Amino acid sequence: MLKKIYLYLILAPTFIFLILFTYLPLFRSFSDSLYDSRYAIDGEKFVGLENFYRLFDDPIFWLSLKNNVIYILLTVIPGVLLALFLAIILWENNRINRWLRTAFFFPTIIPLVSAATIWTFIFIPNLGLLDYYLAKWFGPMNTNYLGMSQSALIALSIVGIWKFAGYYMLFFLAGLQAMSTSAREAAIMEGASRRQIFFHITLPLLRPTINFVVIIALIYSITQIDHVVVMTQGGPSNSTSVLLYYIQDLALNSHDIGKASAATFISLVLLFSFSVFNLRILEKGVHYEH
Repeated sequence: MLKKIYLYLILAPTFIFLILFTYLPLFRSFSDSLYDSRYAIDGEKFVGLENFYRLFDDPIFWLSLKNNVIYILLTVIPGVLLALFLAIILWENNRINRWLRTAFFFPTIIPLVSAATIWTFIFIPNLGLLDYYLAKWFGPMNTNYLGMSQSALIALSIVGIWKFAGYYMLFFLAGLQAMSTSAREAAIMEGASRRQIFFHITLPLLRPTINFVVIIALIYSITQIDHVVVMTQGGPSNSTSVLLYYIQDLALNSHDIGKASAATFISLVLLFSFSVFNLRILEKGVHYEH
């Protein structure tokens, strides 16, 4: 009995933090979504699910959701693959690789607002670094990368990959260095090629790490919007408006707290559902002993 009480006491701080910073905000977002304070004279007015109906009838919401899905595909997949590639080539622990790891990790310690400012100067038409170097190969350039619907979201995705790929690389390096070498050594003795070793031994053993990195990358692709605010403010024509920016605009500019809370609740449910799905798919069949 005392042992069970002791275990509960150890878990209590974590449980309290989960309630305060996870479950309570989720409940609060759903609770606030049931009220509308736009037209109420004395406080908020209970409207039930009307905010959800208004949300689903808003084409900007669906456009923001679509943009967020595209942004996830443009950042999570290339970012995770780039991080895995960097971890593989920098796997060996020597002086040059340690220096390169630091260089690739450096963008992670730069605040996203500062990174967005740097890349804004890079993307300046005609005067930015990108047009400057492209002009050497293709002649004078005057491309407004952030001002065109076709390229603005891609430009933001480049910033996201540059900012976080080095961070994901560290997790892959930790997973690679903690991996047992016995299976790889046995495969080498059996005459397996490097490609076979990577796809049939290294990659399967990295699946728990890949699972974790994908979830972290997904969370960052949804929650990190500082560069959207600095570089495009959701434009042009809402082509870079993602879910969190849409929610922020509703709450701060339109003062539509009920609708913003409904969008927040939907976003959290989608994120939670994808995380559970990701855990089940990527960890399915992964069982190994150290």
